[in-house]
Amino acid sequence: MKPEFFPLMQIGGLPLLAAKGHFATRNSHINYFIDVTAQKYSLQGGEAVARQLTNRLKGRFPVESILCMDGTSAIGAFLARDLTSGGGRSLSEGNNIYIIKGELDGRGNLIFRENARYMLEGKHILILTCSLSTGTTAIQGKQSVEYYGGQVVGVAAIYAATHDLAGLPVISIFDTGTLTDYASYAPNNCPLCQRGIPIDAVVNTYGFSRV
Repeated sequence: MKPEFFPLMQIGGLPLLAAKGHFATRNSHINYFIDVTAQKYSLQGGEAVARQLTNRLKGRFPVESILCMDGTSAIGAFLARDLTSGGGRSLSEGNNIYIIKGELDGRGNLIFRENARYMLEGKHILILTCSLSTGTTAIQGKQSVEYYGGQVVGVAAIYAATHDLAGLPVISIFDTGTLTDYASYAPNNCPLCQRGIPIDAVVNTYGFSRV
């Protein structure tokens, strides 16, 4: 049975769609799947996300590159445009912000080719992702950026279950105040599994596949 999505709330005309159930990700089991398909792959959705994040990022720190994870490149482009435009408190106004996307090697490490490394070296870098629960993916991005000589200044997400990740500020549009019963569990210590509740779907950055 396909998970049933429902709108939780809207902020600035931007809806948050979610389905409640038992879902397996690469790193954890979660009780909500948050659907950000429209925000990642539509003009209006991407612009709306960027607008909200820009309002929250202005005056926080300068951004010179945006590392786009989980298919957020379109949102990253809108965000860079808004952060560099005038008319606000943005510390990135007038910058040429690079939109970068890493490449996974055979071991799952995020790597960058030599022709793109100047976009990382010595740069203030914002990590952009869709949703952040355990933070494992964002931490991998942080480690990769630091390996190539960049400095991660923060993490931005549409939904985040925390406001701090390894000492970095997490800026999000929606958080646990929106989903008060949101929970993430280690796969080997999942109470839903222990109660015999079957997994509804396997989820990743591309969406969900029901089991």
